[in-house]
Amino acid sequence: MIMMAEQLQLLYSVDGPPRHSRLLHRGGHVIPKSGQSTGRCCYLRLLPCANSPAEAHQGSHGGQQKEDGNYCQLRHLTVAKVLDTAKPVLKFARTNFLPLALITGVTIGLANPVPGCLAQKYSLSNWSTFGIFLVSGLTLRSGEMTAAIEAWPAGAFGLASILLFTPIISRLVLQLKLIPQEFVTGLAMFCCMPTTLSSGVALTQLVGGNSALALSLTVASNLLGIVTVPFMLSKFVAQGVGASVPAGQLLKSLTLMLLVPLLLGKGIRNSFNGVSKFVDERRELFSMINSIFLALVPWMQVSGSRTLLLTVSPMTFISAIGIGMCLHLIFLSLNTVIMHGLSLIFGGKRSTFGKENNARAIIIVASQKTLPVMVAIVGQLGGMLGEAGLLVIPCVAAHINQIIIDSFLVSIWLQRDKMALHVKET
Repeated sequence: MIMMAEQLQLLYSVDGPPRHSRLLHRGGHVIPKSGQSTGRCCYLRLLPCANSPAEAHQGSHGGQQKEDGNYCQLRHLTVAKVLDTAKPVLKFARTNFLPLALITGVTIGLANPVPGCLAQKYSLSNWSTFGIFLVSGLTLRSGEMTAAIEAWPAGAFGLASILLFTPIISRLVLQLKLIPQEFVTGLAMFCCMPTTLSSGVALTQLVGGNSALALSLTVASNLLGIVTVPFMLSKFVAQGVGASVPAGQLLKSLTLMLLVPLLLGKGIRNSFNGVSKFVDERRELFSMINSIFLALVPWMQVSGSRTLLLTVSPMTFISAIGIGMCLHLIFLSLNTVIMHGLSLIFGGKRSTFGKENNARAIIIVASQKTLPVMVAIVGQLGGMLGEAGLLVIPCVAAHINQIIIDSFLVSIWLQRDKMALHVKET
């Protein structure tokens, strides 16, 4: 074998590249330079040249190791390149996990309704709703709420807007006509909901608003909403569609399904040492878990209503999405105009209503509506106001769109602040 390697090294040194390369063959015959074989076909590859027979014997193993090392290096470079390419995608997925989860749940329910119908049969929706508010209680930080006391007049208006003024608009929504009518009914119900559990506070913090006020409004409106929402639905929505909602029974159901897990999660957070630190350090993870719980509910409801949903024309979907966007723009305009009017009445920019950080918190938080409470109520009504999936679909779109619209609003405010600071410095 060593002699054969020496012969191959000599042949290659005469005909080809420099002495620092040699040929290692398979099959026992050498392919001449012209490329025509004089015997059996063989396969050649280049390896580092050896200076002695002993080195030639070791070179066959050393060359293989070098080649394996080069292959591993190339593979690591490829993996690193793929990861670099995937970073923006992963960042986008983390940032927009909730809307992506909701869209995925609805899509799966439409594509294959069998698992969703099976989950609904075994009341998985009740457990997922329980999980949503248990996680919300675990992540609820109340230490800053005392900082909102001085802004209590603005907070009082915010509560009135969330639980009273915006629900009245549901009567106007019911005047619209779509087929199926559940789309309109669902959006009217959405008007009666309390504010979002997390996105309003997050956007307020991002724009430099009064986050303590935003947090106080979130907690207070969701707790009081358990009492007010059943009666608002009975007064404004059920009468408008000629149906009856048992407000007392719904209040009892919401207390068990929403208030109990929320208080349980909050109690666990405050009672056990280290729980709050553990949760706060992993807020993104718990937010994703909450999003998954939330996406399970429309997945099951859409699965059960798939047959009806497939009969709806695309233009009807587009119209329902447009109505939801218009509703949020109306809420934003209403809260902006009233806050500006109150600031003029009570002392201008020096008043609680005129302070920019308070105004931004109220405008954002009082204009948003929560989806978890909506899907919980639809599940408890058992079809009294229409098919569950048809009621929920436009609200899923409205929930996503309100976050997108408010993100643009926050961006505009930040750009305005940046320009004002630049003018002030110059």
